[in-house]
Amino acid sequence: MIEINHLRKVFGSKEVLKDVNLKIYENKITYILGMSGQGKSTIIKHIVGLLKPTSGEIIVDGVDIAKADMKIIYEIRKKVGFTFQEGALFDSMNIYENVAFPLREHTKMKEKEIHKKVFSTLEMVGLDANRVAFLYPHELSGGMRKRAATARAIIMEPKYILYDEPTSGLDPIISDRITRMIENLTRRHNMTSVVISHDLKETFKSADFVALLYDGEIIEFGDVEQFKNSKNPIVQAFIKGDSKTFEKMEKKAI
Repeated sequence: MIEINHLRKVFGSKEVLKDVNLKIYENKITYILGMSGQGKSTIIKHIVGLLKPTSGEIIVDGVDIAKADMKIIYEIRKKVGFTFQEGALFDSMNIYENVAFPLREHTKMKEKEIHKKVFSTLEMVGLDANRVAFLYPHELSGGMRKRAATARAIIMEPKYILYDEPTSGLDPIISDRITRMIENLTRRHNMTSVVISHDLKETFKSADFVALLYDGEIIEFGDVEQFKNSKNPIVQAFIKGDSKTFEKMEKKAI
């Protein structure tokens, strides 16, 4: 389990996260929603130790990442796959080399074993390995690049996988395929998925739990039906895309 307690993060004079509390349950899909610039990606970057909190705890399998040394953080990172919003594939490497990279860096697998693993992992995320393995990132569509990035993230068979805006910029059909991929990986391979998103349609298709980040705090957490039926006016405004309610709330806060 991942448990975040009273997480606060300040960049210079800007307090991005004020008091974030959240539990990520194993073998479930948890979506973290929120408007742009609210700090959703900042949360998951703390989980892998890419950011150090100003205060608070980030506990992964009983270890507080906030207080751990780099040796322990390195071991925790082996349990966590991370897909960046733009995929972050290496442009100078073909897809095969991109996906094989973690195996070559962290294991002593022979090339024959790596080849088998790369091809099976590409197939796992719905890509035709024979067709795409030796293409370069710029030769793939946006959706295919995101799938390839996911293959690289799961090649080490992590316990947790973090997705940063996996359907951003994609058309509805490709977004649906990405959502189904996330669900299949979670259900069939006993992974725990955390998805950063603002896409309500895709969220409600596959989420086990939904959290809404607003003004530096998680103001709602529950399953899809609980979230949809929340009495919190901010949650309802977010679901309905009601900008007027947000404007009123912001004026009150000033």
